[in-house]
Amino acid sequence: MTATRTAELVAALHHYDLDRLPARVIDSAKDALGDALGALMAATSSSYPVMAQLERYADFAGGSGASLFGSDKRTDPATAALLNGTLAYYCDIESHHASANVHAIAVVAPAALAVGEYRHATGGDLIAAVVAGIDVAARVSYALDPAEMYARGMHPSTIAGTFGAAVAAARLLGLDAEQTTNALGLAGTSACGLLSWVDDPSEQSRPLNIGLAAQAGAQAALLAHHGFKGPEDIFGGKYPFGPAFTGQWDQAALLEGIGTRYEVTNLFFKRNSCCVFIPAGLDGFTSLLHDGGVDPSEIERVEVRAPMSSYHVVDNNPLRSHCMQYVLAVAAYKGSVGFGDIVNDLRLQDDRIRTLSEKIVVVGDESFDRDASATGQSVASTTTITFRDGTTLSREVPHPLGSPGNPLDAQALRAKFDALTADVLSADRAGAIHECVSRIQELDDTADLARLLTRR
Repeated sequence: MTATRTAELVAALHHYDLDRLPARVIDSAKDALGDALGALMAATSSSYPVMAQLERYADFAGGSGASLFGSDKRTDPATAALLNGTLAYYCDIESHHASANVHAIAVVAPAALAVGEYRHATGGDLIAAVVAGIDVAARVSYALDPAEMYARGMHPSTIAGTFGAAVAAARLLGLDAEQTTNALGLAGTSACGLLSWVDDPSEQSRPLNIGLAAQAGAQAALLAHHGFKGPEDIFGGKYPFGPAFTGQWDQAALLEGIGTRYEVTNLFFKRNSCCVFIPAGLDGFTSLLHDGGVDPSEIERVEVRAPMSSYHVVDNNPLRSHCMQYVLAVAAYKGSVGFGDIVNDLRLQDDRIRTLSEKIVVVGDESFDRDASATGQSVASTTTITFRDGTTLSREVPHPLGSPGNPLDAQALRAKFDALTADVLSADRAGAIHECVSRIQELDDTADLARLLTRR
């Protein structure tokens, strides 16, 4: 009998067993996990309203077995995945898989940590589950085509990410092939996520999308663990998943290179709170200002040429984290962009930022898309500054700092973690979390890491 499309994926999941993973892949997963925890803990700061809101919801939901990080609240694992997933994406500064266009770690890690804490899984099992979840989330996005999802107003991170969360949770629950198939089926029937959050300047429905995907994936695996059935072939069958969402399904993209190519090694580690399609333009702009000793007030016009497939996402988007004009103008006067700069519209407080933002234009350029077809990274940009006297400066950035082609080193990642958590963690606690993640394969119980992430 010919294997179903879903069975093909389930049969390939053995490639994510810990003893099969190359050391470089495990190291990449540790970097991604540590970075995500820094972003998550930053969101628990009293500077933002979200933590108090989530604590109230945890009290309302009740339950036990897993932690709301940054708090002393506990709830059930699926709800913990929801709440911690929302926190992980809140500051929009965790790593992102640019070519698959999924915030994979922000979905997968909260689901894996919630189920791992509940099951008292080892750290080795946790990190292997994170690798598997990121890989599946990216591969499902490839199979659907992230550009097609965006064109239909759907959010790849939530739709594809739900499967990644389900696979990570399924592995930590020790599900067999039949149960994992059920979990994938239930994840598919639960997958959702619209881009409507671009019209929400509160920046709350955006991260909730990620939390919902983490919850749906964890819940699907937990239901399968308790005997609940799902569609036997979510990727095939009479009403398959792909055509329902984008009109297509590329099984080859789902399975190509599985076991030899690991998507966790292709993550973009951001340094500023903004959409991943902004850093190339931002790097080009700030380097021109710095290298030329430029006074921003002398600028007449800034043009950022970006991939045709993505420029519209960041061109005058009402959501400040996804607005090239806003982010560049803030960086010109502040040097960097934190989430506090996103929550509070600095254009209302500083006429310099408002004036400069109005001088910035974003243009789609198909040449970047052609290059992306070869490199798999559609995050390049060219920035040109025109000054009042008519002179110009221009810089192309094919690989912004933090991208796979220009990665951050271990020292930079640690500095980022420390900066993100300075407001919420003591230096000793931050160091203990970093040490725990760096030696996670030696961890006997994931609950020990969870305890470091809660308030005492």
